[in-house]
Amino acid sequence: MEDLKMNNDAVFNDKEIIFSKAIKAGKRIYYLDVKRNRKDELFLAITESKKTVTGEGENARVSFEKHKIFLYKEDFEKFSQGFQEALSYIEEKQGKHDPLSMNYNSESTDESEKLMVESELGNNEIKIDIDFE
Repeated sequence: MEDLKMNNDAVFNDKEIIFSKAIKAGKRIYYLDVKRNRKDELFLAITESKKTVTGEGENARVSFEKHKIFLYKEDFEKFSQGFQEALSYIEEKQGKHDPLSMNYNSESTDESEKLMVESELGNNEIKIDIDFE
């Protein structure tokens, strides 16, 4: 069992991050990391990190749930086509997203957070909410 752990550590340590982009979206942050493996091939690692708080007051504990997917070069085109189809379907059924008519959920009632979200929308960034259940 220990050998397996050492091998996994060695595999993860050889992945060099070439490019990284963080996308903040409410209580989640999405990381898009371009990495290089041992064979000198580039791939995309997508990580969703969600802050969770358990307990209250002095007993509160903060942790982060992380979910990862790895997207390899040979799958980029198919993934992109499928992603665009899914976005088109949503827009067809619910219309295009209008940032000026945003509905805030009960978790986003902090005024400073609302202002941050509203100011970020002006920079033409695409916000994507991917659920990894």
